[in-house]
Amino acid sequence: MKKNYLKRILASALTLALGVVTLTGCGSASAKESPAEQTSSEASAQEQSDSKVYRTLDEIKESGEINIGVFSDKNPFGYVDENGEYQGYDVYFANKLGEDLGVKINFVSTEAASRVEYLETGKVDIVLANFTVTEERAEKVDFALPYMNVALGVVSPKDKVIKDLSEIKADDQVIVISGTTAETYLEKNYPDIKLQKFDTYATAKTSFENGTGVAWANDNTEVIAYAIENPGYEVGIPSLGSQDTIAPAVSKGNSTLLDWINSEIESLGKENFFHADYEATLIDTYGKDYEETLVVEGGKVADSSATEASSEASTATSSEAATDASSAE
Repeated sequence: MKKNYLKRILASALTLALGVVTLTGCGSASAKESPAEQTSSEASAQEQSDSKVYRTLDEIKESGEINIGVFSDKNPFGYVDENGEYQGYDVYFANKLGEDLGVKINFVSTEAASRVEYLETGKVDIVLANFTVTEERAEKVDFALPYMNVALGVVSPKDKVIKDLSEIKADDQVIVISGTTAETYLEKNYPDIKLQKFDTYATAKTSFENGTGVAWANDNTEVIAYAIENPGYEVGIPSLGSQDTIAPAVSKGNSTLLDWINSEIESLGKENFFHADYEATLIDTYGKDYEETLVVEGGKVADSSATEASSEASTATSSEAATDASSAE
């Protein structure tokens, strides 16, 4: 009787022990991914890898070539000269990047509206096309440190100068280029102003000169340059909205290339590279007065109030110079 009782106790104990082992085993299995879950995770990782459109820094070096998106019709920032060579402020910087990276540069002509798209699809590795940094754009691309200051400006014919946006009548149209900060700013802050949009700088310029718009809103660097080169026009609004910066951009997530560009900009700042760039490409257009206002060295932006004051002083000097030149003619 006692033997049977002992056997039952031992059997119960053994059953209990096996149950504990089984539960422990189940707990361990739940802490880890099942084979099916592991397969799903691996597939997800592979899918993310396959969806990567950008080339890393090492991949660019290995290929021996880098694709840089620049303007081809926006003198003096990015344009093609009479010999078919790319020139301008952005191009000068691009050439330095290629030289220091030790690769050949393949310049890819881009329009303002295509800059984000070209990075999202991997058509270019870097965009250096007068690309103003905005929060909206930063959600889609990664911006490096800035190398230039910029704001918006408005140019109009001298016989009907627009000095305030309130002067624009209900039936008037303002010319903008699609994909620019001027378009975004006016649509958001002045929705009642009618915009005439163009895809390229050249078509916008032609339309403006044909009188289809009472004014042209664009980066102030561009409208100032336009007014200097075309005596019949004047920048009535030299600074509109906030003071912004221009910077290189890479595809979202391309940290290796972004880090290298940032390091390069900081290094170039120690040798005043961007002042040299300005003097080689922009000084004939803007003169010395605008140099300290526009140039950003080493990615370090000067105090905004000082920049605005300098910009206003430079604009006044430029307007006086333009007036004197017009009188001389």
